[in-house]
Amino acid sequence: MNNASAAEKQAPALPLSPNAITVLERRYLRRDEEGKPLETPTDMFRRVAGAIASAETVLKTGVDPVALEDEFYRMMTSLEFLPNSPTLMNAGRELGQLSACFVLPVGDSMEDIFEAIKNTALIHKSGGGTGFSFSRIRPANDVVRSTSGVSSGPLSFMKVFDAATETIKQGGTRRGANMGIMRVDHPDIMDFIMAKRDQTVLTNFNISVGLTEAFMEAVESGGDYDIINPRDGKPVKKMPARKVYEHIVDLAWNNGEPGIIFLDRLNRDNPTPHVGEFEATNPCGEQPLLPYESCNLGSINLAAMLTEGGDIDWDKLRETVRLATRFLDNVIEVNNYPIPQIDEMTRSNRKIGLGVMGWADLLILLGLPYNSAEGVALGEKVMKFVTDESREMSYELAAERGAFPNFKGSVFDTKGGKKIRNATCSTIAPTGTISIIASSSSGIEPLFAVSYVRQVLDDDILVEVHPLFEKIARDRGFYSKELMKKIAEHGTVKDIPEVPEDLRKIFVTSHDITPEDHIRMQAAFQNHTDNAVSKTVNFCNDATKDDVSTVYRLAYKQGCKGITIYRDGSRDNQVLSVAKEKETEKVVPMESRKPARKRDRPRALKGATYQMETGCGPLYVTVNEDTSGLFELFTTMGKAGGCAASQCEAIGRLVSIAWRTGVQARQVVKQLIGITCHKPSGFGDNRVLSCADAVAKAIQMHMAESVDADAHTQNGGACPECGGAVEHEGGCCVCHACGYSECA
Repeated sequence: MNNASAAEKQAPALPLSPNAITVLERRYLRRDEEGKPLETPTDMFRRVAGAIASAETVLKTGVDPVALEDEFYRMMTSLEFLPNSPTLMNAGRELGQLSACFVLPVGDSMEDIFEAIKNTALIHKSGGGTGFSFSRIRPANDVVRSTSGVSSGPLSFMKVFDAATETIKQGGTRRGANMGIMRVDHPDIMDFIMAKRDQTVLTNFNISVGLTEAFMEAVESGGDYDIINPRDGKPVKKMPARKVYEHIVDLAWNNGEPGIIFLDRLNRDNPTPHVGEFEATNPCGEQPLLPYESCNLGSINLAAMLTEGGDIDWDKLRETVRLATRFLDNVIEVNNYPIPQIDEMTRSNRKIGLGVMGWADLLILLGLPYNSAEGVALGEKVMKFVTDESREMSYELAAERGAFPNFKGSVFDTKGGKKIRNATCSTIAPTGTISIIASSSSGIEPLFAVSYVRQVLDDDILVEVHPLFEKIARDRGFYSKELMKKIAEHGTVKDIPEVPEDLRKIFVTSHDITPEDHIRMQAAFQNHTDNAVSKTVNFCNDATKDDVSTVYRLAYKQGCKGITIYRDGSRDNQVLSVAKEKETEKVVPMESRKPARKRDRPRALKGATYQMETGCGPLYVTVNEDTSGLFELFTTMGKAGGCAASQCEAIGRLVSIAWRTGVQARQVVKQLIGITCHKPSGFGDNRVLSCADAVAKAIQMHMAESVDADAHTQNGGACPECGGAVEHEGGCCVCHACGYSECA
């Protein structure tokens, strides 16, 4: 790595927001043993640029790696392009694992299954996420000839993968995440669909059902379809397609899972069918991969692709796409893969996934509503341009470096096309954390909110305003702190008369647009994306199951490769942070009802008692409320006496006094949850790790059951790390305050 160039020394400070700097310091910068950063953001970008440019020397391309390093550095520090998080974290460091996405095969033997678990551990340790198909495992109660017994089925083994992930992630800088997929024609499909009705199980998995063309045709016709035993590939029975489909819709409406993947559609666009068949995707669903494949992703910030006159700068976009394509191909070369099979398969197909972020910002800058025909048409045009230009660069790289090794027999070869360096070039990935660094909207999602409230300390409330909206509001003279707070309370500007009508049309949020609008935008980008598109289709709380079904069918007809939906407020642990006005009162989250001094205890309180299984026996946690919110907590151990009982009593007393003097419930939960004193996998359905953890989880259960059903929310709950609002986007949960991602 060279020292700072003259251009770098003369360059202005990095255009990083305070929030971006916080995220970089917490998650990306090198640290010493005490957790203190050993590098600045500038150092990090220089480290990454140098490591990726060094591939030119390895490949003997004749390109000056020092000059290319400066180009890579400029592209990243100007926030025009950022690679996926593992590349930013690990490039130029000892670990050197730069991929975010992996798919591992899961065979039908005990040896194959536990080999997959071992490889999962190695991938998660290195900072990657994994996708699996559990469709090869024979169903529960099927014959096992080697032991003269019966199979426990794929669901039982998924729980083993989940427990392993839970243990591994405790010490990582980036959480391991999993995608579990099962074909809709597997005999255990109904159990799989219902697996996450209990949200305390498979907590480290996103799950999706792999739908086939035959199944979708049977849904449309009202017919049956074959259920096939993977042990021998023979049909064992028929099931009514609509009944299975309705169960998928019901569970997705209930809590957002399972998602759906159109398997035949994935394989229709498989560039290397002679190598293998797609069975699974990465954790957020945007990257179908063959067994043992990985993919390196990166995203272009479209909001940075404008001329001074306010039009799309197509020349700048072309140059950025070409440079980013070279960057991602270099990543494949310098990557340190976690296992040899992944090294071999990744280099053989050399897939990259170049995507975009800042799409909603670009539309705002162009004055186009997200939910307009013009916006959708532009999305298709932009993505076609990105994919076409990336392929053109890949053709040039093939002439310079050679085609991907599996080119012969690929669709490029059989169609008589030119040699190409990368089997795929484009992917629309969720950009939850890197979009915070770039201060841009995430992926192709609409805005999270125009203005929202973020609590940074117990007594400090910060109103966050979208920077474009704040600038326009100030320029046009209608900005005020009171208005920004009012917008934050609503989460949207659509019904606020103080905001000019033209701005109400372009500053739309994910809940302002219809689910059909979400699908149309997803399909527009999918039409010109090699891989798939990660996006969440948001529904309001009062959406019906028929609404979900309609969108699923629309996604299928519009050519999407998969779909993830989230109905607002449908997760048990969702905590309200935005409330809407009722005619006579304002609904306030109970955890926010905070008085100025200690509250006196009334003679009667209402509450509920929760039984929690712990390593010390059953613990009964009683949570009581007064008219202002949570008031006191009592604990009773199933086994009387002893240290455990006395410690639990002490916890109850401290929690009670905290609540009565104004400490928020989520602050108590944050301090207690995750404390461990027993086996890492936990006890009972709630996977309780200790008595303190049991108290925290009981409080969460009570909060989920006590929130007003009519309250309006725009988030997916409270961030487990900072307590900020969590939004469902790109098939994942992301905190825009601290960069936490459920899938990373």
